[in-house]
Amino acid sequence: MSLGDAGPPIALVVIFAVFSLLSDDFRTLGNVQNIMDAAAVLAVVTCGISFVLMMGSIDLSAPGVMGASAIAVSLLVANNRNDNAYGLLGVLVALLLGSALGCLSGLALVSLKVPSFMTTLGVSAVGLGLATLMFAGVQPNIRDDMLDSWAVQRFLGLAYLTWIAVACVLVGWLIQRYSRLGRYAFAIGGAEEVLALSGVKVAPYKVAVFTLAGTFYGLAGVMVTSQLSAGLVQAGKGYDFAAITAAVVGGTLLTGGRGGILHSAVGVLLVTVLTNGLVQVGVSPYWQGGVQGLIVVAAVAAAVLPQRRRNQVTK
Repeated sequence: MSLGDAGPPIALVVIFAVFSLLSDDFRTLGNVQNIMDAAAVLAVVTCGISFVLMMGSIDLSAPGVMGASAIAVSLLVANNRNDNAYGLLGVLVALLLGSALGCLSGLALVSLKVPSFMTTLGVSAVGLGLATLMFAGVQPNIRDDMLDSWAVQRFLGLAYLTWIAVACVLVGWLIQRYSRLGRYAFAIGGAEEVLALSGVKVAPYKVAVFTLAGTFYGLAGVMVTSQLSAGLVQAGKGYDFAAITAAVVGGTLLTGGRGGILHSAVGVLLVTVLTNGLVQVGVSPYWQGGVQGLIVVAAVAAAVLPQRRRNQVTK
């Protein structure tokens, strides 16, 4: 393990220790459970965006994909708008919708040959448009006991949503570690030209990565719907930049080829612990954003310092 890999976990321990000294309420078991629960949705979104970052691409489609999936699932399970009550089938359809939008991002990237942040921003707008059409001016409130229980029921002190997030991190790590998709995602971010010259068709793997990311975003939209007991077009607002922040703070480079799911998961905990701790010690919300921004800049600077020294260029 390199120093760069050890830095975020050490920072997490230090930040947790500092806030524990500053606030008695912070170090309680109940607050630790709140931190884990608060990190659940962000962790799932970050799982998806981490695969994209490993390729050296940027994905801004999360808000639109989450919004479309949130409205879709709220209209397919028991709700106040129609007589549908498809339960888990409705959840599956919402995930497939997220996958389809993610696939659209990948296809647009490899076919149009434009920067990924532009194609994914456009797909986000498409998702928000679909969500607005399905919303139709009337908020769908869910009445599905199964979906409601995800946010309410607990196992070993943690909400079901938190365990879903843990499962997503595990699945994401297994894909990254043991599948060809995960290995090629790293290779594309590290040296795409070399991979292509070795005979690997890069385009299908790019599309597959964006499709996988869209599936994670779709699940995150379902999770937000469970938390709110309603479908909202803006269910994913702000999660794209929050997930990128968490991934970068955890050690996943924006330029690709380094980091991964476990790194990003540590980043999610870092961001969530920092947010919770600042609230516990009474820091003004206006200062919280500034503090988090400084930490992100410091994390990015520390991560790219070795490459900057080697290449002596600023992009």
